[in-house]
Amino acid sequence: MDFDGRFSNIHLDILKEIGNIGAGHAATALSMLLNKKIEMKVPSVRIVPFNEIMELGGGAENVVVSVFLRIEGDAKGNMFFILPIEQGERFIGQMLGDSSFTLSELPYSELGISAAQELGNILAGSYLTAFSDFTKLDLLPSVPALSVDMFGAIISFGLLEASQVSDYAIVIDTALYEADSSSSVDGHFFLLPHPESFQIIFESLGVN
Repeated sequence: MDFDGRFSNIHLDILKEIGNIGAGHAATALSMLLNKKIEMKVPSVRIVPFNEIMELGGGAENVVVSVFLRIEGDAKGNMFFILPIEQGERFIGQMLGDSSFTLSELPYSELGISAAQELGNILAGSYLTAFSDFTKLDLLPSVPALSVDMFGAIISFGLLEASQVSDYAIVIDTALYEADSSSSVDGHFFLLPHPESFQIIFESLGVN
C-alpha cells in the first residue's frame, strides 16, 4: 500500500497530538506509581519506510530493551516500545527503588520483569486509549512481553507480519523525564499495523 503523496503534515500533526494526549495520561500514571513528578513529551511522529527502521533503533545489532504487545480489535497490529538498555535499566531501577538493577546478565529479577511489563502496560495503554478516543476505533492491547536482545531480532517478527503488503510503520518518539531533572529517557514506539489496518487507521483520521 503506497501512501506517498497522500499523507500530509496535517495528518502527522494529528498523530502527534494523539501521541501527546497519550503521553500526558502516561505521565500522570507514572507520577502516581513513582510518587514523583514525571513529564513526558512526544518530540515527533513519523511515517517511516521499513528500510529506515533499523537505523532508528541504533542498528540491527544494537542491544535494546523492548516491551512488545499485540493490538486486537478494529485495527490489529503489533506495537514495540524500545529503550536503549542503559535507559531501560535506569528507569526500571527507579520503579524498583534499586539503583543497582541491571539487564546485563541473566537471570533477570522477577520484580524487574514485572516492573518493565507494568511500564509497558502504562505506556501502551495510555497511547492506545488516546488513539482509540481520537479515532473511535476499539483497540485492545495484549499482555506485554519483555525482551532484551538485538534490535534487529526484536523487530523482525513485527516487520515480517506487516510487510506482507504495507511498507510503512508509525514511529512515535518519546521523551520521559523527572520534572526537576534535565536528563530524559528517550524511546520509540513502533506501531506496525496489519496491512488492512493501515487503511482503517488512516480513514479514521480523514485520509481517503
